[in-house]
Amino acid sequence: MKRVVGIGGVFFKANNPEKLREWYRDHLGFNLEKWGGAVFRSNGDNGLIDNEKTAWSLFPGDSDYFAPSLQPFMINYRVDDLHALLAQLRLEGCAVDTKIDESEFGKFGWVMDPEGNRVELWEPPKT
Repeated sequence: MKRVVGIGGVFFKANNPEKLREWYRDHLGFNLEKWGGAVFRSNGDNGLIDNEKTAWSLFPGDSDYFAPSLQPFMINYRVDDLHALLAQLRLEGCAVDTKIDESEFGKFGWVMDPEGNRVELWEPPKT
C-alpha cells in the first residue's frame, strides 16, 4: 500500500499574515492567489501535471487550526487513499483525529506525530 506520495503544502502561523505574505511576494517572488497562499507546480508554470501541486499558506498567529499541536507550523502530505491510510495508522497505534473533511478541495485527515506535531494528510480530488 502506498503511503505518502508527496508534500501537499506547508502551513505556518504568523503574527501579521498580510505583511508576511507581502514580504514573500515582494522579496521571494511568491505569486499569491486570491485565497492568500501560493501554489507551486512541478513544472514551474501554471499548468498542472497529474494534479501535482504544492500550496504555501499563512494562518493568523491565534489560529487553532494546528491544535492540539502547539507548534507554529503544519506539513500537509498528499496521499492516494486517505481512508485506507488513516485506518492503517489507527491499527499501528497512531493518534489519528476522528475528524475527516471532504469537500471540492479533496479529503483531509490528521494524525499527531510522536513529538506532538499535527500532520495533515490530503487526498486531492480526482480530476
